[in-house]
Amino acid sequence: MTRFELILPSMGEGIIEATITRWLVSAGQHVEFDQPLVEVATDKVDSEIPSPVDGTIIKLVFHEGEIPKVGEVIALIETAQYDQVDIPVQDREGSAIRPPEPAQQVSALHGNQRKVSFYSHSGETNLSPLVRSLARQRGITLSELQKIKGTGFNGRVTKEDIDNYLLSARPEGHDTDFTYDETRIIQDRDQIIQHSPVNPGDEVIEMDRLRKIIAGNMVRSKRIAPHVTSFLEADMTTLVLWRENNKEEFYSREHARLTYTPLLMEIVVRVLKEFPRINVSVSGESIIIRKNINIGFATALPDGNLIVPVIRNADHDNLGTLARKVADLAERARNNALLPSEIKGGTFTITNIGQYNNLTGTPIINQPEAAILAIGTIIKKPWAVKTPEGYGIAVRDISMLSLTYDHRVIDGALGGSFLSRIAWYIENFKAGINTTIP
Repeated sequence: MTRFELILPSMGEGIIEATITRWLVSAGQHVEFDQPLVEVATDKVDSEIPSPVDGTIIKLVFHEGEIPKVGEVIALIETAQYDQVDIPVQDREGSAIRPPEPAQQVSALHGNQRKVSFYSHSGETNLSPLVRSLARQRGITLSELQKIKGTGFNGRVTKEDIDNYLLSARPEGHDTDFTYDETRIIQDRDQIIQHSPVNPGDEVIEMDRLRKIIAGNMVRSKRIAPHVTSFLEADMTTLVLWRENNKEEFYSREHARLTYTPLLMEIVVRVLKEFPRINVSVSGESIIIRKNINIGFATALPDGNLIVPVIRNADHDNLGTLARKVADLAERARNNALLPSEIKGGTFTITNIGQYNNLTGTPIINQPEAAILAIGTIIKKPWAVKTPEGYGIAVRDISMLSLTYDHRVIDGALGGSFLSRIAWYIENFKAGINTTIP
């Protein structure tokens, strides 16, 4: 029989730890391959970790409520599936455990996805899970890591070594995709804590985990980026009429509801192609112009919180595909079934505040993006329209658009022009905008 280490898997760049929310098994219990073992919660989503082997649970290393880091052993399973050479090490409580060498570590991914990775610790003894996670965030390869001289205990590579390497020692020509340090979210969340007096009759409710994360993200974004918001009213009448006349046929053909979100998303994608300096991120004193157009859309959850699923490479999708993806991601968001990869990597966000009958708003930028578009409710208003005889007044469907952008890299002329172009495409709407409008 072999003792098998179940490690906390990587669940996306920037995620360095997770909370054990509920064990689904207990010590001594027999488990089968792909059987859910534990529920974990990250700063992004909740996930189940299935068993990668058949065997018997020897020990649950972490208890419910504790927070292991990515790469740490969370459970031991006795199995007959692998032959291993035992080398004694110490677990976190001091008792002897004998993992394999070369280590046969298993990363169990969300849902039905599985990956078994076999690697030796040779060459990685000076790399802690935290350092490997930080390196992934900063686009540093393993071969680069192994060349960094560690200044920590026994030559271990530290976070400072990583930072110094990026600042001074890294060769030119490396493509470093900017992502923020997840630990900053925790620091920002802690900074929002304040103590207000409680009066008789007041009800005190503790923020849940997701609300604390949202609060920290909002504080962080406002601190990092000087926010500017531009507003513009758009005549939605042509788009509204087209949707009304085509939604039933669209549903029978595409098997998805024709909502305003994919319609506006298709327009935004087109305009982002025309204004690539909106589809950017800030990294230090550099501007990263994103090649991919990944559109996030704010989705309200049943508990009142908010999450932003992301459609990657949205410029490759037609209206039908966008509608199906929006419907699927929104439904799974409401059922807490999104994958970590489905809520990261966005380059621009849309929020439809009109569904709550709001005229307009000033949304907060979803870092590390540089802009976010809010769509207000559609209301009928008297509007000046041009006729062959001149201008007249007609009742039209009007919506207020608001674009919030990072004034460090987007000035009023660029932001205003981008917003005006979106309004132009709305007012001159044609189906299949990505292919039919030059």
